[in-house]
Amino acid sequence: MEIEVRIPSAEELKELGVKEWPIWEKEESVFDWSYDEKETCYFLEGEVEVELPEGRKVIVKKGNLVIFPQGLKCKWNIKKRVKKHYNFG
Repeated sequence: MEIEVRIPSAEELKELGVKEWPIWEKEESVFDWSYDEKETCYFLEGEVEVELPEGRKVIVKKGNLVIFPQGLKCKWNIKKRVKKHYNFG
């Protein structure tokens, strides 16, 4: 499974309605996570190293729009406190 990470344009953020999405915050920590449904999120602050089951690591940081696919199981290693808008489905 692939995690999609990109830097969106201001226009794309507006079209998606990102500012209307809830905000999630979390301090530096390490934990396992699985996605019951697709999550799209936009990172306002922080840096996370997401480790996939096969051992590959994906870095996500401030300014990234990220899509986590449904069914993904991974490990989050929050390197710098995270603040992100998120949307499921």
